[in-house]
Amino acid sequence: MKTRVKHGDVSPIVDRVTLTKTGSMQTVFFFRKANAPWHHSIEELFETIINALPVSVTPVRYIMKRNSTGLWNRMINTIDAAFHQGDVNHITGDVHYIALFLRKHKTILTIHDLRILTSGGRLKKAVIRFFWFTMPARRVRYISVISEFIKAELMALTAIPASKIRVVYDCIAPEIVPVPREFNAVEPVILQIGTTPNKNLHRVIPALEGMNITLVIIGKLSAEQETLLSNHHIRHRNYYNLPYAEVLDHYRNADLILFASTYEGFGLPILEANAIGRPVIAGNNTALPEVAGDGALLVDAESIDSIRSAVMRIISEPELRSGLIARGFENVKRFHPRTIGEQFATLYEEILSEKR
Repeated sequence: MKTRVKHGDVSPIVDRVTLTKTGSMQTVFFFRKANAPWHHSIEELFETIINALPVSVTPVRYIMKRNSTGLWNRMINTIDAAFHQGDVNHITGDVHYIALFLRKHKTILTIHDLRILTSGGRLKKAVIRFFWFTMPARRVRYISVISEFIKAELMALTAIPASKIRVVYDCIAPEIVPVPREFNAVEPVILQIGTTPNKNLHRVIPALEGMNITLVIIGKLSAEQETLLSNHHIRHRNYYNLPYAEVLDHYRNADLILFASTYEGFGLPILEANAIGRPVIAGNNTALPEVAGDGALLVDAESIDSIRSAVMRIISEPELRSGLIARGFENVKRFHPRTIGEQFATLYEEILSEKR
C-alpha cells in the first residue's frame, strides 16, 4: 500500500495499514506538521524508505497536530504522540522533543543535522541543545544519523555513547534514473542547489566571473546575492518553492551540478546528480566526501580559486567528465532505498528483540 504523506492539514493524519502479515512489526513513523507545501524533504525521504521496507514491517504514518512552534504547540504534540505508539516508534526528524513521553526502549530518533545550534545567543542554544538533543537522546533506545560526520558531531555535543548511535544513510528517490545529455562545452548550464549561507554562493559567484555559462539557482536569492550576481556579471535564472519533480527537471537540463557547500550533514544533491548522470563538484568538508566517494570532483569550498579551477577542468576535460559520471553511477548504488529500508528493519528487529 503506497500512501503519500499529506502536508498542511490541521488535524493529524494516520494511515493504519491492515495487519495481514504474520509477526509483522507495526512501526509508527512520527512526522512533523509541515508549515508550507514545499517544506517536505524529511517526508519525501521517509516516504521512499517506508515504501522500500521489507514485509516484516507494517508502517503507520502519523503527522503531528501542531506546527513545531511555541511551547504550547510542542506540549500538545508531545502528549498527542504518547497516545499513538506502535511496536516500534520512529521519530523521523524535527520534532525530537516528542520522545519525552514515548516508551524509551521501543523508540528510535533520526537526527539529520545540528545546524539549529549555529545561530542565536547562548541561552537559546542551551535550551535547544537540551530539548532537541540531550533530552531526546536520553529518552530513546537508538539514534540514527545520516552520516559518520553527524555521528561525531552528536557525540561531541551530548556525550552519547557510540553504541547508541547508528549510521543509516539517506536514500536516493527511485524515480531518479539516468538521463543522457551531451555536454555543452560552449555555454554549459551549471546548477546550484541552495542559497542559505552554507551553500557558499558568496564564493561560487565570483568563481564563475568571466565564464560563458548560465547559472541556474534553486532557492530564493537575497538582495545581497542578487547584487553579487549583477556585480560579477553572471547570467543566471532563479527558481524556488518548486515541487520535487521540477527540481529533478533542472538536474536533467544541467550540464554540471555545483555543490561547493561549507557544511552538510549529508549532501543529497551529489547523489541526485550521480543518479541522473551529471558531473558534480562538491566541497571537501563535513559529510560531503563521505557521501561523494569517487563520484565527485572535490574542492576547497573556502577557496574561490579552487572552485573556479574545478569548473574549468570539467568544461575542458571530456575524460574527467565521463569518469566522474561512470563513478557516480557506481557510488549511488550504496544509497538504494531497499538497502536503507533493510538497515532500518534490522534496527527495529533489534528493538523488539531487546524488549522481549
